Amino acid sequence: MDLLTKIKENAKNQKMRIVLPEGTELRTLKAADQIIYEGLADILLIGNPEKIHTLSKENGLKNTDKLKIIDPLNHENKEKYTDLLFEIRKSKGLTREEASKLVEDPLYLGVLMIKAGDADGEVAGADNATGDVLRPAFQIVKTLPGISVVSGAFIMILKDKEFGEDGIMVFADCAVHPNPTAKELAEIAVATGHTTRAIAGFEPKIAMLSFSTKGSAKHEMVDKVVEATKIAKEMAPDMMIEGELQSDAAIIPEIGEKKAPGSKIAGHANVLVFPTLETGNITYKLVQRMAHAEAIGPVLQGMAAPINDLSRGCSVSDIVNLVAITANQAAGMKK
Repeated sequence: MDLLTKIKENAKNQKMRIVLPEGTELRTLKAADQIIYEGLADILLIGNPEKIHTLSKENGLKNTDKLKIIDPLNHENKEKYTDLLFEIRKSKGLTREEASKLVEDPLYLGVLMIKAGDADGEVAGADNATGDVLRPAFQIVKTLPGISVVSGAFIMILKDKEFGEDGIMVFADCAVHPNPTAKELAEIAVATGHTTRAIAGFEPKIAMLSFSTKGSAKHEMVDKVVEATKIAKEMAPDMMIEGELQSDAAIIPEIGEKKAPGSKIAGHANVLVFPTLETGNITYKLVQRMAHAEAIGPVLQGMAAPINDLSRGCSVSDIVNLVAITANQAAGMKK
């Protein structure tokens, strides 16, 4: 059974409530129809009910009658969500009148549903820019306790099964934060460990990458990784975290043994944490193209609830897969 099949099977067993705020976007509606057919999640679809039903009929969708559709302009919890948003944002100058308008925005409404406990996660971005998707999330759901930074992980499925966990590795941060501090880098490492457990389904062996291995080079960039490793170990003593390591020392056993003798992670890492966004983004794209690896993600991590952003060029299957991943994240957080 491949990883994506395992992710979907686990999603079926969890039955998380995932909100899709772009309910009148055709790819999203088709994905919702397929998700219901496969039983991957309970879908809460935000949008004009009449338009959704018309689109469903025009496109021969047969499962949308099993969706819960929320009209953002008229639903039973509008006042509740208005009160909730006002309480959260009044210290920032938001008036109740402004809150009552914002709750009609599907992106705000979806996040408020999660905050109120009426949904477990969200997937959006097929029809909205990343900034528009994440702004309500940062304002309302915010980050996990002890985590100040949001990051993006990619699950890399390699053809060469000798690397990582039978060819599966997790790379971070490859999508969000350009130049994290030592503390932020530590938070990214710990968040990636949790993502690995919840989605990839194996115990993380985390390598904090650098151009130095155990003091072989001296530079402030190396110092950052050394400090981040120390902080990450203190934050998550139950996780296997090692640094600083060069990439070859992290994934090649004989090199790991030579450069970091006695390490349980060197040469056997299945999670790679990069010191900057540019190194992570460059690496995942090179591995994806040159090694013909499958890159699943980015999976956003660090939020207090799973809220994931799609590319506006996404396919229906991309949406379906990200909903399954988000369901796994939500189930992992509940544990």
